[in-house]
Amino acid sequence: MVPSPAGLEIGPLDLAARVDEALRVQAVAFGLSEEEIGIRRYIVQRHMTCRGARALGAFTEDGAIAGFVYGMPNDRTHWWSTVVEPYLRAGGHEHWLDESFAITELHVHPGFQGHGVGRELITRLTDSAAEPRSILSAIDTETPARALYRSLGYTDLARQVHFPSAGRPYAVMGATLPLRRG
Repeated sequence: MVPSPAGLEIGPLDLAARVDEALRVQAVAFGLSEEEIGIRRYIVQRHMTCRGARALGAFTEDGAIAGFVYGMPNDRTHWWSTVVEPYLRAGGHEHWLDESFAITELHVHPGFQGHGVGRELITRLTDSAAEPRSILSAIDTETPARALYRSLGYTDLARQVHFPSAGRPYAVMGATLPLRRG
């Protein structure tokens, strides 16, 4: 474990084993319903069996999860890629689906937000990626998360992306690796 901002320790997270605890953080940070948590539990567990999937956690002194990030090398056959591909193709950015490390989720409990924890999680996770770039999706509004991603070098590749189960549009963002520091 390595010290991080806000007095937390950043280190490997066995996300499959601690999925319920991580999803409680996501529910508070992102506003998920119990039904959405149930759906995401299945998705997270399936993702963690994918080639190259890995997760990091931000842990309190007593070992509780205060934040987490996970991702994997992007695979064009995964659901997310099939949804965003037409939007990326329309903007001439379809190639971003290849040789990219996809950030699947990044969430920090609101009590620890604004202290650099999310920045530390995402940069440490992508620092170990073999791929030359990273992609992710975020709600397509000006939020602290979008500001964080921009400060790391992510730019908009597609906007107003509509996922079938989401009520709000998303933006797909991409950055070359390593992510920008400072």
